[in-house]
Amino acid sequence: MYRQFLALQRASRRLISSSACRQVENKVPHYQKLFQEDNGIPVHLKGGTKDALLYRCTMVLTVVGTGYFFYSLIDVAFPKKN
Repeated sequence: MYRQFLALQRASRRLISSSACRQVENKVPHYQKLFQEDNGIPVHLKGGTKDALLYRCTMVLTVVGTGYFFYSLIDVAFPKKN
């Protein structure tokens, strides 16, 4: 039993240690240049279309939520007449 465990341990080490390292490009300098550039765009929109879409969805949800809050508040403040 112990011999099988050692064999499994050696095999797993061999599989993990012999795998090739993936070379990942460092994107930090690119993003530093993008976000530090002075082009009049707010920093929360400099990421492109995805950031603009996320910003607009957030604003729509905020406005709808605020409107629903006031609707509920008025609904509770003035009870319906029977």
